[in-house]
Amino acid sequence: MPATAELIEAIPIILSLILIEGLLSVDNALAIAAMASHLPEKQQKLALRLGIVGAYTFRGLCLVFVAWIQHNLWIKYFGAGYLIYLMCSHLTQSGHHEEGHKSMKGKGLWMTVCSIELMDLSLSIDNVIAAVALSNKLWVIITGVFLGILTLRLLAGYAIGLIKKFPVLGSTAFLLVGYVGFLLLFELITHIHLGAFGKFAGILAITFATIWYSKSAVLQKMFGPFVRATLVPMRWFSQSVGLLTWPITFLISKMRPTAS
Repeated sequence: MPATAELIEAIPIILSLILIEGLLSVDNALAIAAMASHLPEKQQKLALRLGIVGAYTFRGLCLVFVAWIQHNLWIKYFGAGYLIYLMCSHLTQSGHHEEGHKSMKGKGLWMTVCSIELMDLSLSIDNVIAAVALSNKLWVIITGVFLGILTLRLLAGYAIGLIKKFPVLGSTAFLLVGYVGFLLLFELITHIHLGAFGKFAGILAITFATIWYSKSAVLQKMFGPFVRATLVPMRWFSQSVGLLTWPITFLISKMRPTAS
């Protein structure tokens, strides 16, 4: 059992992982619902249930590699770059939500389930890398990852309603992923380790700032040019990585949800 002081220090990290997992998974859950919507009602329920099983299974498999990631510096650098790439790639895409999952029409139950499981695998990789970036303690990573899934499943209806009310939260999730990537890169380069409460405060600040920005015409007028300007280097970085690693990024893009 972890000591009381260690447990207190771990709470902000666990809450951070729950928040990131929740936002990413809500977007994923909406996409899964869209993918399964063409199936009969009973098959829809089965597909969604198998999706939950897949989420736990793939995260469990990814957690097996946590110790290896933690003890290989180059993997951490790669992980930091990967998280930053995810943010840049998602935020510079346009119209991907409107495309939907029309390609799923006509596909049977098991083809649909396979597509859902591929998305679960992709999200599991993202989540575990983000978890390693936030904590070096295996028990904290495992607790945060699995509590994140459990919390989402218990509060799924509320969470989906929240992201429908604040659509910006779909982008906020990837902004947080990029933030975690930058934190990991900063710590690797400077060897300065930020406290758990500082990381959690940053995650909360980004979440509330994006919601406020999305609802305020004044803020959008003030900071809109700056926000649009930041998309230029992000697009450049995303396209550069895409050109260098196009077979991998193409496969990952096919695994990811494109509607919510």
